[in-house]
Formats: sequence, structure tokens, C-alpha cells
Amino acid sequence: MDAVSTKARMDYVSLYIGGEFVLAEQGTEPAITPIDGSVIGSAPVGTPSEARKALDAAHASFEAGLWADADRRVRSGKMQTLLDMVLARKDEIVRLMMLEMGYTRMECEGQLQLGTDQMAKFVEVSAADPMKTLPLVSTPWHDGTIKLGGAVTSRDPIGTVVAITPYNAGFLLGLMKLGPALAAGNSVVLKPAPYTPLQTLLLMDMVAQLDLPPGVVNMVTGGADVGEALCSDPRVDMISFTGSDKVGGSIMASAAPHITKCHLELGGKSAMIVRRDADLAKALPGILFSNFAQAGQGCACTTRILVDNAIRADLVAALGEAMKHWKVGDPFEQGVVTGPLIRNVARERAEMFVERAQAEGATLVAGGKRPEGLDERLAGGFYFEPTIFDGVSNDSYLGQNEVFGPIMSIIGFDSDDEAVAIANKSDFGLGGSIVSADAGKAMQMALKVRTGSIAINGGSGRLHPDTPFGGYKRSGLGREWGEEGYNEYTQIKAITFPVG
Repeated sequence: MDAVSTKARMDYVSLYIGGEFVLAEQGTEPAITPIDGSVIGSAPVGTPSEARKALDAAHASFEAGLWADADRRVRSGKMQTLLDMVLARKDEIVRLMMLEMGYTRMECEGQLQLGTDQMAKFVEVSAADPMKTLPLVSTPWHDGTIKLGGAVTSRDPIGTVVAITPYNAGFLLGLMKLGPALAAGNSVVLKPAPYTPLQTLLLMDMVAQLDLPPGVVNMVTGGADVGEALCSDPRVDMISFTGSDKVGGSIMASAAPHITKCHLELGGKSAMIVRRDADLAKALPGILFSNFAQAGQGCACTTRILVDNAIRADLVAALGEAMKHWKVGDPFEQGVVTGPLIRNVARERAEMFVERAQAEGATLVAGGKRPEGLDERLAGGFYFEPTIFDGVSNDSYLGQNEVFGPIMSIIGFDSDDEAVAIANKSDFGLGGSIVSADAGKAMQMALKVRTGSIAINGGSGRLHPDTPFGGYKRSGLGREWGEEGYNEYTQIKAITFPVG
């Protein structure tokens, strides 16, 4: 690990409240890297009282209207400036992401590319006139005339937004929540995950240079108590949260008394359907990376591989052979494909899943333990071997529960209808994939899978900036990305009027 090679600031003592950096009441705590467990910096420790001060500032700024009432082109221009800052500091952002999350350069560059693509889209959407003219209607009137009526819709900012981001995409989701919320005219309190605060603090360094009205952007760190203080406050108009379905349910409960809008991107147990006509050689990289990218710490990972039993043995053999050449270790090291999990608690959770899967009769094909032979300097890191189980029952604990770690489940099927039924038998519905030589049949199946997004034969080649992202069932409420993601941070207003 080359910690010296990053130029990003690593030691912070202040929260960002009311347009100023404010010393944290409880001081700082160490920021560590999961690569080797070492301290790489420090971050302020936020409290519920500071969360309330941040809400004071955000609510007051929105009520004053200095940002909400600003010309949309001014707001869009500020977001373009923020995007330009991010692009200019790309290398240091990527290196900080690698250190704080333990991901490879390719994975971090991919996250940042997604974030900047989306920011460009938000800039474009927010600069456009939101007013839309609806069709004219004619209505017979009591005096024998016909009344002609018209209508338009417009979009207003929602108000005070609380945005809470997860540890597996700190900078990306900080940018993807802050960008559309600000572009739409809202005031924001942003709270990062306790494991990865440095990326959000770096983002605040950039935001502070935008010369926004005081209170439009605020940032507090902290744990569940800070989150509860933010989500239960009656002044909050919207909560945008990315994380587990369990925490998402708790947020909804806190928000319910005040009818606060909840925008939730939660967990997943997504299925990849591999039909018997699939080209396994072409499918193999996608299967592996969809499970083991970011050490499996991705909500849309296709962790259930549903494969036609006619080719299942061939796929299992190919996966087992591929894992012999899969390199786990320091993400700064050339050739490493999978880095560490975020903390030891995540590794212990993966170990628990392995134990339960074996107890329920699944067959371990590869992995299943902490890797051996790593460099001694990585002894304090949180590594776990990418793991493959065959013969997994969809109804088993592993088949139904999100691991958030590098564990793949292989589940057999005998017909397309059975594959769709298995895919849909889940509490989640976030992502998915179908691999088939018959694109038409794959499209028919895709329309039947109850999930927020699904890719056929790898999809469009990259994460399309216009594609909305979100899930069905326990995978969440609302959408991120693109125009739909921007519109989540607005409320629509209809205005009717007589034309003649």
C-alpha cells in the first residue's frame, strides 16, 4: 500500500455547519484503512446536538429562499463548478477511495466515472425549464358555451433534505445525493457512514469553495444516534438513504409521524440467469466480477447465479478453475482483483454465511476462509477469499439473505419459467442479469423478473447516465440517476387556467 502517494487531506477536526467549518464538540477519532488496519488520518465525531444545529441552518436557509429561489441557471452553474473541481482532483479522490474503502483502482475509477457522468446529467436537467404544457381541454358550460382550459406543471424543491451515505460508495453517493438535491434548490444535511468519512470531508472542502448561501449545505458525522436525530426531526422534508433494508425500515419508522418523504436505496439479492444456450467463456468474467467486485460489497451484485442444469457442471468447473488465478490482497498492488472487506465484523459475517451454507448442504467449490500467504504487512487487514457454493437452495439462508461480502450462490433450474420464478422468489428486487444467445427470449424473461434493473448479455457496456436506478420490494423506494433521480428531489405542481 502506497499511502504516501495520495495528496488528499487526511486529518479533519471540523464539521460543516451553516457555511462554516466548526470544531466538533467531541473531538476526533482515528480513520483507518481496511487494507492493513492502520490509521491513515482522523475525522470529527458528530453528536445529535450538532445534527440539530445543522438542521437549524438548513431549515433557515431554505425558508429564506436565497438558494431555492435562485435562477435555475445559477444553481446549475454552481453544480458545473463542483463537477469541474471533482474532475480536476480525480487522482487524489481515487487514491483516497482506495485507501478508505480498500477497493482496486479500477473499481474506484469506475465509481468516480459514474458520479461525474451523473453530475453532468444533473447539470443538464437542472438548467432546463421545468414547466411543461399539458393538452388543452374543452368543457360544455351552463350558458351553452364551451370553456377552453389549459394547464402546466412545474417543479419546486422539496425543502430540507437529509442525505445519508453508505461506506461502500462514500464519495460517489455523497456527490450523487448532494448534486441533484442542490441543483433542484434544496438545502441539505449530509451524513457519511462512520467507516468512511474522509471522502465526504474532502467533498466538503470543494463545496466550501462554491460560495453558496450559508446553511444550504451542511455535513455532520456520527453514528446511529446522529442518524436518528436527523431522521426524526419534523423540519426534514425528505430523507435520502442508501444502506441496509433493516436500517431503511427504522428510518421510515422515524419519519412516519411527520409524513417525511423517504427515498431509499436498500439491499439486494439479485439473480443472474444463465440459459443453456449461453456462451460460458463470454459469460464467465461477468459472473465473477458481478459477485466479487468491491469484495462483494455492492447492493446490486448478482449473487444468485441461476444456471440451467444442462450446463451447470460446466459452469461450476470453469468457475473453480478461474478462482485458482484470482488474486486477493493489497488493492494498490498490480494484479490484485479483490481487496479487503471494510471491517472485521463484515468478515465475521461472511464466515457465518459459509458455516450456515455448509450446514444446509451446499457444496463449497472455492474459497470459504481467510486467505493464506498474504504479505505480513497486511495482517491487520480484513481479507476473505472469494467464495463459491454450488447446489444452493433458493429457500436457504444463503439463498435469501444479503451477505454484502464475496460469496456466490449457484442455483440450478430446468426451464425458463422456473428460472424466472426462482429469481422472483426473494424479498429483494434491485438488479439482475440474463445471459443467452437468444436476445428476444431474454427480453421476454427480463420483462417478467420483478426487479428495478436488469441487463441482457452485459447490458449497454457501462452504467448509462440516463438509466434510473432503484428497486422493488425491500430493495427500496424511488430512483436514483438520470432525470428520474433528479426529479426525486422535487415536487410537482399543477397550475390550471382558462384559455377562452
